[in-house]
Amino acid sequence: MSDYDNAIFRLATAQGAEPEDYTGEDGLLYCGSCRQPKEAYFPEGKTFFGRDRHPKECDCQRKRRETLEASHREYKHREEVERLKRIGFTDPAMREWTFENDNGKCPQMHKAHAYVECWEEMKAGNIGYLLWGMVGTGKSYFAGCIANALMEKEVSVCMTNFALILNDLAASYKDRNEYIARLCSFPLLILDDFGMERGTEYGLEQVYNVIDSRYRSGKPLIVTTNLTLEELQNPEDTAHARIYDRLTEMCTPVCITGENFRKAKAQAKMGRLKSLLNGKEICL
Repeated sequence: MSDYDNAIFRLATAQGAEPEDYTGEDGLLYCGSCRQPKEAYFPEGKTFFGRDRHPKECDCQRKRRETLEASHREYKHREEVERLKRIGFTDPAMREWTFENDNGKCPQMHKAHAYVECWEEMKAGNIGYLLWGMVGTGKSYFAGCIANALMEKEVSVCMTNFALILNDLAASYKDRNEYIARLCSFPLLILDDFGMERGTEYGLEQVYNVIDSRYRSGKPLIVTTNLTLEELQNPEDTAHARIYDRLTEMCTPVCITGENFRKAKAQAKMGRLKSLLNGKEICL
């Protein structure tokens, strides 16, 4: 749009003058609050339906417009984040796995922050994480923090596990390829609790299909597992070997050594119970 066209648009959408507005010495209307002109003359020789001037934003009007636009952008952003979390998480509890809610007991959490901060590089380089360690050390929470932080940036992430994937594949026999293709369409895929699924021939074949399809998609993958790095590097048979080889090629191993939060939570509950019972010895 030219300046003249923009002026015509402002004229067509102009609002009336406020009671405190006044006319300046140049004949233009001025805002009574910020003392800035609310009109401007058309370029020399140009008019519109006999008018030689058009509306112009004063500082007050500009600030109101910018506030409304910012509010609308924030509303659309929150709407999009909500949509991403609705389709990206298989468990609503995962929405609370955020950096803000972190208890600070995972020494490796800075690697999660780094992954989010360098997301564009991670995506371009097809770099993922293989999060391994003892049960209850916060591997899933670590991955969930990454997922939530990226969703806040409006990046689409899917966080699921193979138990659910295998159930879905069994229920949609005719659409298996389409289902796997949808999983691989997410910019980031997170597979939680890898190795806990059924070790049947069918199950292993489907696990390989998903991992291999993700590998060929060229998109990053994050995996959490209770398997040790030694178990992953020394598979028991060929079926496991081809799966583990793909994983270790795609994902950088990160050993999570946080405190066993499940045990700590259980101890806290026991302490609370004893406190409620006035320190009486109980047998559970």
